[in-house]
Amino acid sequence: MLDFATTAFVSVLFLVDPPGTVPAFIALTARFSPDKRRQTALVASLAATLILMGFAAVGNLIFRTLGLTLPAFQIAGGVVLFVVALDMIRAQRSTQEDPDEMAEGAAAGDVAIAPLAIPMLAGPAALSTVTVLMAQAADAAAVAVVFLAIALTGAICYVTLRLAEPIQKRLGKTGVHVLDRVLGLVLAGIAVQFILNGLKAADLIPPVPKG
Repeated sequence: MLDFATTAFVSVLFLVDPPGTVPAFIALTARFSPDKRRQTALVASLAATLILMGFAAVGNLIFRTLGLTLPAFQIAGGVVLFVVALDMIRAQRSTQEDPDEMAEGAAAGDVAIAPLAIPMLAGPAALSTVTVLMAQAADAAAVAVVFLAIALTGAICYVTLRLAEPIQKRLGKTGVHVLDRVLGLVLAGIAVQFILNGLKAADLIPPVPKG
């Protein structure tokens, strides 16, 4: 259970990647008052948390309706995670947001839901990952662990966005990129493990002999 809990928390947190959202948050809220910025941080974090929890709750039902198997989704989710990890290692986030979304969000009156909550925080990779984790949850305790990991990640998002300006000043653009690269490397390992789990579940590779 401890291994599953660690994997769940690390996977969700690294994919949501709150520090990587700091520069975009500052740019999108540059014209806001301090109170409005705090409100935006709260709404964005809460919305991302609820979106991830909602997808965790119904994602597997949707995929079963579409006829997708768990091994297929594990492999697909692992591939998506690996692409995101490569973007993070290269200090890019093309799978999370694009310039058009940034420009549209900057022009909008409220940027908390889009593009901050989705797709920047609750992006496709994070959504697919919580679905895979729920499919792997063997009992009610494991399901609770996934929801707890999402809730903790949401709380970290809020704290990170509230401290966005001090964090960016302390780390600098280079520091944020270095942190993204470190998180991306760990995430790449998790992605490969997801793919291996899917291949094993599909009996495409033999299980590792014990002893």
